[in-house]
Amino acid sequence: MLKKALKALKNGEFVLMYDDEKRESETDMIIGAEFVTGSEVARMRSDAGGLICTCLHPKFCDKIGLPFMTDIMDIAKDKFPLLGTLTPNDIPYDERSSFSLWVNHRKTFTGITDNDRALTISSLAKLFKEERYDDFGKEFRAPGHVSLLRGADNLLKNRQGHTEISLAMAQMAGITPVTVVCEMMDGKTGNARTVKDAEKYGEENGFVFLDGNIVIDEYLK
Repeated sequence: MLKKALKALKNGEFVLMYDDEKRESETDMIIGAEFVTGSEVARMRSDAGGLICTCLHPKFCDKIGLPFMTDIMDIAKDKFPLLGTLTPNDIPYDERSSFSLWVNHRKTFTGITDNDRALTISSLAKLFKEERYDDFGKEFRAPGHVSLLRGADNLLKNRQGHTEISLAMAQMAGITPVTVVCEMMDGKTGNARTVKDAEKYGEENGFVFLDGNIVIDEYLK
């Protein structure tokens, strides 16, 4: 199943990834950022319904000096005390949030349309693939409508969320390790879509469904 998932990623297709019942217990739609167009953003928005985020490999984050949002909050709390009260130290499923900045490509208008978000997302992958690190501030502005998630150092050794699993899969598939994830929600129950429903969606649409633990085990070998 892992080989099928990696092949799908390499071909620019979606993969459905379930993390773990002891963690978020959610299935995410995952795709390589370099393949994203307005159609893929629309599909995630309508079929998944969660937050559409772009995950960056830690080596890229280090190259451009991209901080975690919590780092920014910690530095700024002396001037803005409110930020100190918002420290996310009680996340029930994790020790640290992977959220960083929100950006728009400078050629977008509002930044929120499917095409605008696709431009931002695909341009991120292109910039890092071409190693044009000094151009980051020239191409993107903040705040924006595309959430950046910073992968943990050493990826799956330090954190095993959808961010790290998707980036590890991108590496294994031989594509640029910049990925897009979106949680699959259930509009009827108001909760995350169940594994059964996510698997059914995958079968009906020809998408590989994969347990994230399979990726973790293979990557850490």
